[in-house]
Amino acid sequence: MLPLNTILHGDAVAMMNTLPEKSVDSIFADPPYNLQLQQALYRPDQSIVDAVDDDWDQFSDFKAYDEFTREWLTACRRVLKDTGTIWVIGSYHNIFRVGAIMMDLGYWILNDVIWHKSNPMPNFRGTRFTNATETLIWAKKTQKQSRYTFNYHALKGLNDDKQMPNVWHIPLCTGAERIKIDGVKAHSTQKPEALLYRVIMASSNPGDVVLDPFFGSGTTGAVAKKLKRHFIGIEREARYVEIARRRIERIPAPLFDDALLITKTKRDQPRVAFPKLVEQGYLTVGGRLFSADGRIQAVIRADGTISSNGFVGSIHKVAALLLGQPAHNGWEFWYYEDQTGKLTSIDRLRDRYREDHQGEGQIEMLEPIHRACIVESTASDG
Repeated sequence: MLPLNTILHGDAVAMMNTLPEKSVDSIFADPPYNLQLQQALYRPDQSIVDAVDDDWDQFSDFKAYDEFTREWLTACRRVLKDTGTIWVIGSYHNIFRVGAIMMDLGYWILNDVIWHKSNPMPNFRGTRFTNATETLIWAKKTQKQSRYTFNYHALKGLNDDKQMPNVWHIPLCTGAERIKIDGVKAHSTQKPEALLYRVIMASSNPGDVVLDPFFGSGTTGAVAKKLKRHFIGIEREARYVEIARRRIERIPAPLFDDALLITKTKRDQPRVAFPKLVEQGYLTVGGRLFSADGRIQAVIRADGTISSNGFVGSIHKVAALLLGQPAHNGWEFWYYEDQTGKLTSIDRLRDRYREDHQGEGQIEMLEPIHRACIVESTASDG
């Protein structure tokens, strides 16, 4: 039985080894960065900068850090489902070492995401560039893994209906969101909820289990609860366990319907085969289809296939042959002439068919997908 919506107090590797194999859908890991601070940092007014100097971020040397990294990444890979993905965040101090170890262990990197902090801490010494970014590595469990969750359309919606790029402009955690005790930061590296919102929206679905082996102040759990995901947090520092527990308990259970968390796509719509439009009289035998610019024409045949320039086949096959491509979406390529003489996409005609026959049992539903866009992936998915 998984300890859902629970914070486990203890060592990350030891606690993960108590979880069943292949039991979590997604992992977000914010491990110690091994910042290697050499001396105190001072502002121009000579006040000391509140830097990360906690004991949990101290390692004797790179070898010790690499061994630590290999151990927890191995434990993560054991509990991650074969359809799961992992996110790891870090700075220039550690992320390149972490990425190399991930690849050595068999993870396959899907993306790096650059978190651009729109309000970074200045470089007070003026001896180098202001450090305004951190890097997230998003990886699947194996190179051959063909299925994983990527809610492409949901992320597109978050980016004003444009493809979400791999550079995210999100401010540091400040203001009311920053947890403080007696005016002092409760956790030195608390991540903003906006960052975890994108991570969790991108790679999990309502009801999925998200594991965070370095739970800290509980940002992953807080966002997971708000988005109706289950979380499992692991944290070795007792004070952080209590801070995170109180934070998450204060969040009311979401009362909205799960449908508000789902981004509908064409894959979720009822299937309509092109020949159905012909036999139902939406298009006529002998009628013509056109490319968007009108240069290419095709004739509609009685069996729902089309012919053009000596090619005969489905709307998809003929479009691909005409374009010299291995495959093409005919619904996007072909247009018909409506009653006004205007060229209109046959995809819009398909939508009209769906509206006309909704609830009549004439439309075949697509095979259900687990509330997300599950994508096919290959080793060459650059």
